[in-house]
Amino acid sequence: MFDLIGPIFEIEPIASGSSIQERKRLKKFYGAGRWRKLKGIARVRLPNDKIRTAEVHWYEAHGIGRKEMKIKRLLD
Repeated sequence: MFDLIGPIFEIEPIASGSSIQERKRLKKFYGAGRWRKLKGIARVRLPNDKIRTAEVHWYEAHGIGRKEMKIKRLLD
């Protein structure tokens, strides 16, 4: 796992609504909502305590919040 250090910048939607392949699973685990898949740039603390800049992806719905955040690639 990793920890976010500060805010997420350059947030962009990747998919929303029926474009999300995991929509059924998200509804089952977290509840109904207007799910969107987003990406952004953030500083993260890795398990080895190094701090790096990374591109992160996550799912988000209004009233439910960010779920299943993951690092897609390290940028520095």
